Amino acid sequence: MIVEDKKEYVLIKPDENSFSNFFSSFEKEHSNYKEKHLIVQVLEKFTISKENILLFLSYAVRHQENGTSFVIIVNDVDIDDFPETLNIVPTLVEAQDIIEMENIERELGF
Repeated sequence: MIVEDKKEYVLIKPDENSFSNFFSSFEKEHSNYKEKHLIVQVLEKFTISKENILLFLSYAVRHQENGTSFVIIVNDVDIDDFPETLNIVPTLVEAQDIIEMENIERELGF
């Protein structure tokens, strides 16, 4: 797992050969980043299923509850198939925009 600590967020990218190995690494390391905004970039080389993406749902809920953002970057999924709690976008720029918008919402008390 590749972790890049940016000014506004932590970017997590896989360097594992399978999604299950990546998710296992993520689970082990998440406690180090639970108080920060997280962007998880899932690579196209993995076969990504709805079930795989939904594995991140409990983490997204925890981040929402503690006032931080959790965004997943993945292509070729229908975001309407997922709960609104799970922020899914196709690009890093859109992930950064989600964090910025959620920060504004939190400042306004939404």
